[in-house]
Amino acid sequence: MTVEFIGLVSTQDASESLLPYGKPIDRQYVAASATAHENAGFDRVLIGYFSQAPDGFQVASQVAFQTETLSPLLAHRPGFVAPTVAARAFASLDQLSDGRLSINVISGGDDVEQARDGDFLSHDERYERTDEYLDVLKKTWDSTAPFDHDGKYYQVRGLHSPVKPVNGRIPIYFSGSSEAAIRVAAKHADVYMLWGEPVENVREVVRKVRAAAAEFGRDKHIRFSLSLRPVLAHSEEAAWAKADRILASARDNLEKSPFFRARPAVPQNVGSQRLLQIAGSGRVADERLWTEIAALTGARGNSTGLVGTPQQVAESLLAYYDVGVSTFLIRGFEPLADTVQYGRHLIPLVRRLIAERSDQRIAA
Repeated sequence: MTVEFIGLVSTQDASESLLPYGKPIDRQYVAASATAHENAGFDRVLIGYFSQAPDGFQVASQVAFQTETLSPLLAHRPGFVAPTVAARAFASLDQLSDGRLSINVISGGDDVEQARDGDFLSHDERYERTDEYLDVLKKTWDSTAPFDHDGKYYQVRGLHSPVKPVNGRIPIYFSGSSEAAIRVAAKHADVYMLWGEPVENVREVVRKVRAAAAEFGRDKHIRFSLSLRPVLAHSEEAAWAKADRILASARDNLEKSPFFRARPAVPQNVGSQRLLQIAGSGRVADERLWTEIAALTGARGNSTGLVGTPQQVAESLLAYYDVGVSTFLIRGFEPLADTVQYGRHLIPLVRRLIAERSDQRIAA
């Protein structure tokens, strides 16, 4: 099982502990971040989605333009663009990037966030819509003749699109931890994405999603991604001191940073609820899974970290690899600087350790 690394390209060098500076869209920063990720050995970079974010299609096109091998992973919320229109837009960007595009489908786990863009469906209805959306999306890519579609959310008459992805379809990464989300992921996802939880929790989620995918004959097809925030230093003591500084800066930013604004007291989405439950059990889970940023932010997104030396963090990543995770989305609290650090000290180490394991199995 090969390993894949995903980073994050945003339009400013900012995080929970680093206040944004300057314009909301810094073109030079996007270029620098994309280049840094490619040079660091990342396979893909996520372009995130939230209701106040710059348009992801434009950012993904800029990332593709600035790089040769790096794959944009474009986050996309069904419901705001017709699936036939989205299918052509994705296929066009895929063609222009020589087949490098992938998409991260996020149905939305917060009613307030959805309402900002005019979506008032309930949680389970959003996932029902996503299921139909992806059916139409795939049909648009696959069809060789005009087709009709009659569904609850979408109706199509006589569509045939000559604009196809380079490889027929575009890989679908899927986010969502609720039962409704898992049902849709089981049917459609190439990669199911989790936030960073203890190893045994992740093992159980992998088992559960595989079992759901088996109902569609896809249990051997679906792969798994885990999102974490590594904090690295030359010693374990130095790494924890660095984590403490990050936490202190994030606390100072509570009233200033866009990462904390409009934060619900109790998150609606199941993934955040799970992270908060883990954080409630203590500062650290397993050996080095750091939960304090998740507790501080209400677990808004990818907010648990691994703290230690590169060797220690690599060994923790391999523990997740052993329970079925083959993709790691890693990003830091100093995004650009940490990207460079991961490329020097973490990514090649993890790849080497996995290759050594493979060689040992072959030799045995």
